[in-house]
Amino acid sequence: QVQLVESGGGLVQPRGSLRLSCAASGSTGGFNTMGWYRQAPGKERELVAARRSGGTTNYATSVKGRFTISPISRDNAKTTVYLQMNALKPEDTAVYYCTASNLFTMDPRDYWGQGTQVTVSS
Repeated sequence: QVQLVESGGGLVQPRGSLRLSCAASGSTGGFNTMGWYRQAPGKERELVAARRSGGTTNYATSVKGRFTISPISRDNAKTTVYLQMNALKPEDTAVYYCTASNLFTMDPRDYWGQGTQVTVSS
């Protein structure tokens, strides 16, 4: 059974930083793409960042230069990925979801975590 668990969300002041973590397990073949999506109140869910095995990345225009998705790390049965968020803005406030896919894709939607709240406010 595939399981994705996020951690690291919280309340941060504008221009601050947070690092989200995602631990994924349950894929016998391993995940070839990991990503982060977010959903703000009243808005559609959007892709924030994705990374494929081999290094290719994809970022939303609104976060380029501020957010960084880490390389995909594998340790036995667990796959880990991080989202480093710098220079946070109030408009970054949302629930952030870790996602994964067995495919090589820039839009990994096959598996989802439960989400972690990020609130940017003074």
